[in-house]
Amino acid sequence: MKTHVLPNTGLTASAVVLGMMRIASLSDARIRDLVAAARDAGVNVFDHADIYGGERHACERRFGEAVRLSPAERESVVIQSKCGIRPGYYDFSTEHIVRSAEESLAALRTDHLDLLLLHRPDTLVRPEEVAEAFDRLHRAGKVAHFGVSNHTPGQIELLRRVVDRPLVVNQVQLSITHAPLVAAGLAANMAGVEQSADRDNGLLEYSRLNGITLQAWSPFQRDFFHGGFLGDREDHAELNTAIDELAEHYGVTPAAIAIAWITRHPADIQTVIGTTRPERVTEAAAGADIVLTRQEWYRLFTAAGHLLP
Repeated sequence: MKTHVLPNTGLTASAVVLGMMRIASLSDARIRDLVAAARDAGVNVFDHADIYGGERHACERRFGEAVRLSPAERESVVIQSKCGIRPGYYDFSTEHIVRSAEESLAALRTDHLDLLLLHRPDTLVRPEEVAEAFDRLHRAGKVAHFGVSNHTPGQIELLRRVVDRPLVVNQVQLSITHAPLVAAGLAANMAGVEQSADRDNGLLEYSRLNGITLQAWSPFQRDFFHGGFLGDREDHAELNTAIDELAEHYGVTPAAIAIAWITRHPADIQTVIGTTRPERVTEAAAGADIVLTRQEWYRLFTAAGHLLP
């Protein structure tokens, strides 16, 4: 699988990331099979969060119990987790970030996280508290690198004003059909066109300029928490026709084409998939090695209903 060296880290990371948010109810054997399929497909990045699994650290705990990485295996993978969401509010206080990271380490049965992300923006954030938490965790060898999730350029700049550690990742929602990250820039300065609304303040270009790797979550979701687009011939007939034709051409599944659309972008965007079925990991991961032509990429873009002026 295609890999990238994440800027400012030295970490070699797969273009596809396996999200572990749905493993809480799986048996040890099923979790091991899922991880093995991912590793066989070239995936070496595993994404967690303290809130995944219904109770705090539940999915991290199941991963730690089931996988039991040897020292050599641990060095061959990238484990990232997220923190900051609490029931009914967000919390970027020093105490919460440090405690959550330490609890993640215990649950995962590892001595360090390769990446720790702030999960959603806390508007009550004091950047100095984030800086202190990151410094404590890094000095103790508990977290190697840091990032954010669902943050705008302005929110990142506010943190960067005082946070010494580079913010190297931003995890955001992106799919062929949910693509304001990409689509707004292609309809810039077109008054009265919905697509021209810049919903994230130029995040795509900002990330490329500042060495921040974007990670796309929900790559098969049609919009914000409203089901998938693959196979939906009622609302996305033209798109699915295009996807099916390209899937046949490249000898892969439609899911692989949805992944290929994201990984084709020169921003080197990683794609987070959340399936619990090993065969689907294999099928989707194959998309990272497909390089769509410009014509194919833009065909999918317009078939999804986006405007190409």
